[in-house]
Amino acid sequence: MTRRFVLLIALAALLAGCATRGPVTSDSAERGPWQDQVARVQALTSWTLAGKVGLHTANESTSANLDWRHTPNYYRLLISGPFGAGRSTLEGTTQKVTLTTGEGRVSATSAEALLDQELGWSLPVSSLDHWIRGLPAPGDAFERKTDALGYPTQMRQDGWTIDYSDWMPADGLWLPRRLAMQRPGIDATLIINAWQPEAKGE
Repeated sequence: MTRRFVLLIALAALLAGCATRGPVTSDSAERGPWQDQVARVQALTSWTLAGKVGLHTANESTSANLDWRHTPNYYRLLISGPFGAGRSTLEGTTQKVTLTTGEGRVSATSAEALLDQELGWSLPVSSLDHWIRGLPAPGDAFERKTDALGYPTQMRQDGWTIDYSDWMPADGLWLPRRLAMQRPGIDATLIINAWQPEAKGE
């Protein structure tokens, strides 16, 4: 698995899985209105989630297993193929982002800079921790479509279109289970198998 291949998967995953600790899920639960939970979703800044991502570009089409832990000042993304093959780690802080693979380690001051350094193009990584929660990134214009309960079904921001097709309960919240993200030349689909919101300070 080449570094470029892993980097494509890793940063696509941020559009959107750290091993989780058994999230609260119940398919029999009923969603309440989005407005009733939006303040708690906005306050959610730490979580772990696990899932799979599929990535399609003009030159590549691949998928990977994802484990993602996120806090306000640190994130760690574990990326692996079937049965743990090609395990790699993307870690980021406010000062530095590092990608570690079987081929070595590469760092940059930000995920955007790392993408530009390795691939020659970038992604709006600073927006992704909002999109994964069904929220627009602050400070940028956006368009949003919603369902009858007010949950986002589609959002457009920074040249990306994010489609939300399924939601799952986790610790008293309803969070996205399936997202499809597109912009010209890149399609990514994220299926989340497990969400675990964390209290501040965990």
